[in-house]
Amino acid sequence: MSLPTPHYLIDEQALERNLKKVDALRGASGAKCLMALKCFATWSTFAQIAPHMDGSTSSSLNELKLGREKFGGETHAYSVAWSDGEIDEAIANADKIIFNSVSQLERFGGKAAHLPVGLRVNPGVSHSHFDLADPARPFSRLGESNRARIEAAMVRVSGLMLHCNCENDSFDALSALLDQIEQRIGDLLERVEWVSLGGGIHFTGENYPLEKLAERLKAFAQKYAIQLYLEPGDAIVTNTTTLEVSVLDIVENGKAIAIVDSAVEAHMLDLLVYRETANIAPDAGPHRYMVAGKSCLAGDVFGEFSFPEPLAIGDRISLLNAGGYTMVKKNWFNGVAMPAIAIRRRDGTLDLIRSFDYADYVASLS
Repeated sequence: MSLPTPHYLIDEQALERNLKKVDALRGASGAKCLMALKCFATWSTFAQIAPHMDGSTSSSLNELKLGREKFGGETHAYSVAWSDGEIDEAIANADKIIFNSVSQLERFGGKAAHLPVGLRVNPGVSHSHFDLADPARPFSRLGESNRARIEAAMVRVSGLMLHCNCENDSFDALSALLDQIEQRIGDLLERVEWVSLGGGIHFTGENYPLEKLAERLKAFAQKYAIQLYLEPGDAIVTNTTTLEVSVLDIVENGKAIAIVDSAVEAHMLDLLVYRETANIAPDAGPHRYMVAGKSCLAGDVFGEFSFPEPLAIGDRISLLNAGGYTMVKKNWFNGVAMPAIAIRRRDGTLDLIRSFDYADYVASLS
């Protein structure tokens, strides 16, 4: 079966490989894992993912409700700031609620008194390759950093969130970060029942020392007598999804440029946000092309790649790792056709899960 392009293609076998590592980590460390819906919320995959997780975590009311409705398990509610108009519904859908600041805790904590309540704390240390995504960057609004305010609020919370990692693929860096956290707020950890370390730990990556991570997390949890939570998102879907595109035209302007039926800003926005290029495999051969999108944005370029044979109109290209922080950011820029969503099942068959048309484009506006 050949599907028309563009479409996102999710591979169940690749998902299964990552989920086996989640099972191993949960079993060996005692940590619970919550799916971070801010990274990946394609709910047609939840039937495969959810049995390997303990629930979901959110960054908005919509994600919270999706987790409750479609994922199951524990449903953790977090937002950088809850509004008056959404707090009641958030509490109604949550098993735990985490406030980003003491002021939000003071404002809404009374309504959530029947739930386990957490506070996000910013310990002032982090691991991130990008300032844009660094939760401990100067003047960060992510988490409470005032020690006196945190101390005064401790009697009102049963847990803390410490989301300090972004794309951390180094166990040594993570272990050192935990050491710093213990030095800074170890006395606070002793006073709570649960702690979430958030996401950003790339433990499903190739050759990651999973056993060492499990031992470190287990020792951390035992030292403070806490239930530890992790919030993986990208770690679940890394290298599971491609964006399948077709060549529409080839033009020459100092370089050979292949224009495809997709757009970076619409379908792989993080490439522009973080000034990165896409990846293809094997990216080898004597024929070099710039692969560019069909939008009117001058910088709509996926990257430059090598191919074993010359490209021709109609050829397919698979852009790798198009799951995490990609499908959740797709948009209708330029009215470029929204990629369909497809799944390659474990037996190799392809299922078209959802396609989008002009009516969806119109419905996205008013």
